[in-house]
Amino acid sequence: MWATAAWAAGILALLVVLPLAARSGFEEPLATHWNASGEPDGAHPLWVVVLVPTAIWIVLVTGAVCWRAARPWRGAVLVSCGVLLTGEQISIVRANLHHADWRDADSVTVGAVVTVVVAGAAGLVGAVTNRRRTASGSPGQGPRMDVPAGERRVWLASAENRWLYLVSAVTGLVALAALLVGLGDPTKPMWLLVVPFLLASLSVLACSSVRVRVTERGMDVAFGPLGWPVRRWDAAGIEWARAEDRTPVQVGGWGYRLSGLGTTVMLRGGTCLVIRARGKDFAVSVDDAERGAALLNSLAGAPAERS
Repeated sequence: MWATAAWAAGILALLVVLPLAARSGFEEPLATHWNASGEPDGAHPLWVVVLVPTAIWIVLVTGAVCWRAARPWRGAVLVSCGVLLTGEQISIVRANLHHADWRDADSVTVGAVVTVVVAGAAGLVGAVTNRRRTASGSPGQGPRMDVPAGERRVWLASAENRWLYLVSAVTGLVALAALLVGLGDPTKPMWLLVVPFLLASLSVLACSSVRVRVTERGMDVAFGPLGWPVRRWDAAGIEWARAEDRTPVQVGGWGYRLSGLGTTVMLRGGTCLVIRARGKDFAVSVDDAERGAALLNSLAGAPAERS
């Protein structure tokens, strides 16, 4: 399964690049609305054709990721709407190609029907693959470490995903190339490419690596190659900790994921360190998670089995 970040960046790229790459094949404005008989009856300039679906897609992705009530349907919404917006953009570009006047644009009836059917089928696939799963086991069943009085112990772990580094590099290069093109010709609206691709590159880079530290104060999780941003939990606020096997499919992909299992930083499938704090679960895929969970349970004083 693609990570949500990769899917969002891919759809965003298509929405922006398609009309800009084909702009030499038509004159502005472009036909953007057709009546029931298939004749064009509305038009907009190129920047509107690029900006409107891009803004809609950004809002959809943000809502699907951040709105808790939408999480069970996130896969269906993002897959279906991504296909729908891309299909509409392709139809508009194809209909306006090789026409000097938008009133002569081709009909989009067939393309619209195909787009709706494909988007519906894609939504069903997304709904099936994004079914919520519940975590196995019950709270407080993690190991516990015996720490002698007066002794301090620290647990450190890190993980990275080179594929996310690659996605970040590719989106960053697209932003740089668009910036250089825009500097050569200020009249070109290349900022429509620079801003979204730069934000996508930085976001993916921040989720490409992680460093975890457990001390007597609690747990710190630092993101990205610069170790920022950082999430912190006090030892007293951690109810329990344990090691648990999770896969990218379970949590919805790679990177920083929000799902029915709570928040998961998924950089590689396998054992994750899972904690519960303030009634919410947080997991991070790092090696030696059992030892980290044992130390956290000891520091937090949570009821657990001794190992």
